[in-house]
Order: sequence, then C-alpha cells, then structure tokens
Amino acid sequence: MAVTQRRGRKIMMTPEELDEFLADRRTCRVATVSADGAPHVSPLWFVWDGTSLWLYSLTRSKRWADLRRDPRIAVVVDAGEEYGELRGAELSGTVEFVGEAPRTGEPCPELDAVERLFARKNFGIDELPHDGRHAWMRLTPDAVASWDFRKLARP
Repeated sequence: MAVTQRRGRKIMMTPEELDEFLADRRTCRVATVSADGAPHVSPLWFVWDGTSLWLYSLTRSKRWADLRRDPRIAVVVDAGEEYGELRGAELSGTVEFVGEAPRTGEPCPELDAVERLFARKNFGIDELPHDGRHAWMRLTPDAVASWDFRKLARP
C-alpha cells in the first residue's frame, strides 16, 4: 500500500493510528464511477481487518452496479466537527467481490471472521443474519492518504 501524501506528512496518521481509527469508525463514504462517467458517492458501514476494508453493500444499489462494471473505488472515512478536530483517511484501489451475491449464508471461510466482526461492531451480536439482499466487497487499498488536524496543535 502506497502512502500518497506529498504534502501534509506532519498531520498524517501513523500506521498504528490509522488501524485504530479505521477499527473504531463505522461509516464510510464510497465513491464510484457511473456508466456515463459521473461520480457517485454513498455512505456505507464497513469493517477494517488491519489490511482490508470490507464493505457490505446492497446488491441492487447503484454503488453495486457501478462497481460490478468498474471495480475502481475511493473510500473516505472521517471524523471531527471543528477544524482542529478533523481526521480521516482516503483509501483507493480495486474491490474484489467475496462470497455469493446476494449473500445467503453459504459457507465461505474467508468471510467467517469478517462477518463476526461486522455483526459485533454494528449490531452487538455474534452472528450476522443474512437477508439475501447484501453481499461483500473487499478493498485492499493501493493507496492511502490520512490526516489528523489535532496534530497541528502539538509542538
């Protein structure tokens, strides 16, 4: 994974800070490219496994259709209200589709830990119920840019 920041190295997150931030956050904004070339951005819950961002998307969404046609993606995860509190990361690359689509719960060992993590983080349960409407995508980012404006106040 490449660090894409040329400017702002003073405020970029360390790998440990980035892992902690991504593990803690729940919602990201997913940017895709529509068939006509127009950008499309939508919010989505995710989980971070320390290497990849896992996205659980409706299979009948514009996002899903866009990514099936062109799997290039950019994702922003951010937090903060005031300027000095802003922090976040942009991850970009190509998604891979994992498991059946839509997901009905067919055995898929690659998804066992991810689904358990997602269920605990977002629903407080140990097993993810499958509704036959969602499916998994994995983004192992090619590039990451991060920022933490709270570092500006530090000496």
